[in-house]
Amino acid sequence: MRALGIILAGGNNSRMGALSNKRAIAAMPIAGSYRSIDFTLSNMTNSHIQTVAVLSQYNARSLNEHLNSAKWWNFGRKQGGLFLFTPTVTADNSWWYRGTADAMWQNIDFLKERHEPYVIIANGDCVYRIDFNKVLDYHVQKQANITVVCAKCPEDDDITRFGVVKMDPDGRINDFEEKPMVAHSNIVSTGVYVIRRRALIELLEQCNKEGRYNFVTDILIRYLGMQKIYGYMLDDYWRNISSIDAYYRANMDFLKPEVQDHFFKEGETIYSKAMDLAPAKYNEGAKVSGSLISSGCIINSQVENSILFKKVFVGSGCVIKNSIILPGAYIGDNAYIENCIVESNETLLSNTSYVGRDNIMVVAEKNNRYGV
Repeated sequence: MRALGIILAGGNNSRMGALSNKRAIAAMPIAGSYRSIDFTLSNMTNSHIQTVAVLSQYNARSLNEHLNSAKWWNFGRKQGGLFLFTPTVTADNSWWYRGTADAMWQNIDFLKERHEPYVIIANGDCVYRIDFNKVLDYHVQKQANITVVCAKCPEDDDITRFGVVKMDPDGRINDFEEKPMVAHSNIVSTGVYVIRRRALIELLEQCNKEGRYNFVTDILIRYLGMQKIYGYMLDDYWRNISSIDAYYRANMDFLKPEVQDHFFKEGETIYSKAMDLAPAKYNEGAKVSGSLISSGCIINSQVENSILFKKVFVGSGCVIKNSIILPGAYIGDNAYIENCIVESNETLLSNTSYVGRDNIMVVAEKNNRYGV
């Protein structure tokens, strides 16, 4: 592959509420057995990108533990590899990442030491499948300075969370508005960009010199009239998970057969760090319908239209509907859960009820299961 990959996975988002208190958004569990960043990493390795740098900052431990070995995504057996970069105090710099452009500038030596002519920049908080070779071919064909991968905003999502773009018939972007109050287009940036490595280095150095730190506002939007910036339309499934509602919907989408087929039966494999666990165990009294149950779970009662991640225990007499139970949760006897996201390793006491009515409820009570 003629490109190296950079995954921006350092930010926090208040829209995630308690879900981002102990993990990076890119490390959020998805579809029972995956993390959000697995989809971007898999897209890169399936596109034969062998060198990938992940720039993490907020709650980096959760993400770095997941990325403890490049072998899970088959990166760089002899050349390249998977590189993890967090903010580092040096003689010249003691700042945390002040924005996406600053994060790349603080690791600019990595870019300067590489030989690949192109860079593919992507976020770690999106669920999608893409062949980056096709994007790069489009970029070269259009003789673009920067190519932005775009998609139609999902109808049930809040378009004001995204950068909204307008393109001419040839695909050139002539308007880019970041998180507008009123959107005049339903086409949004997916946070995936293609640019020449040397051009990126020059733009990052110029931004830093001027005290500018954000890739979108200080490079894309600022240079929109001076650079040839094109949009590449992604017509398949795409969703950003950086809000509680979007995260819930992205997971629930995996209960749909067409979404399961798109990611797990059509095209290349989606990879993740492996955990050797026993298959899910269904005891007497278990009644499961329309749900996704991961390995290591023990089910003793009713689960309907829900996703249970690894090592979840469900006691007797429980009812779980339209909910997401994150890894390691313990559900006590006779608990009722509906329209909820239960935090990982959480303990829900027996005879309790949790119902999300107007919004999805995040359950994170930090009960001690061994003290009751």
